[in-house]
Amino acid sequence: MLDRLLTDARAHDAAEPDRLQRWRVLEPDTGELLAFLVRLVRARTVVEIGTSQGASTLVLAAALDTTDGRLTSVDTAVQADATGRLAEAGLAARAVFSRGDGGAYLAGLPERSVDLLLLDAERTEYASWWPHPVRVLRPGGLLAVDNALSHPAEVAPLAALLDADPGTQTVTVPVGKGLLLATRT
Repeated sequence: MLDRLLTDARAHDAAEPDRLQRWRVLEPDTGELLAFLVRLVRARTVVEIGTSQGASTLVLAAALDTTDGRLTSVDTAVQADATGRLAEAGLAARAVFSRGDGGAYLAGLPERSVDLLLLDAERTEYASWWPHPVRVLRPGGLLAVDNALSHPAEVAPLAALLDADPGTQTVTVPVGKGLLLATRT
């Protein structure tokens, strides 16, 4: 399922000049790292902001199958394709989809309620969601921000907020398009 999606995404994105119309699916090696991290922190509650075509949704839901966890995937667009792919993979019970603004969704979550949060949406908006990306993490929880190396200027405002927060530790991992990781201590 995932391999087929990645092949389709490469073909679609190569022919699409408008960045906002590209599928922008998660890189395979980034997916492997995220799945490992879900298992490492024994995540049970995972939130992803930015569903796109559901590549990261598939990866996270499969990893959550090993921890008996649940994923909430939030996007401003309709997520019918991702929903169908998840059902076809037999992982529909692991995820729910929410249509709306990612920042507003995070603002409505209780403090310390998320084990892992993946931000893979419009990077220029992340800093305006502050402090919610960290506030919602449980101690030892992880924030993962994709495209940290491919679009560093767009991720920089959030990275600066994270670096200035004394209760947060960060590292950028050169995998895929770069994955900024932050943990709440």
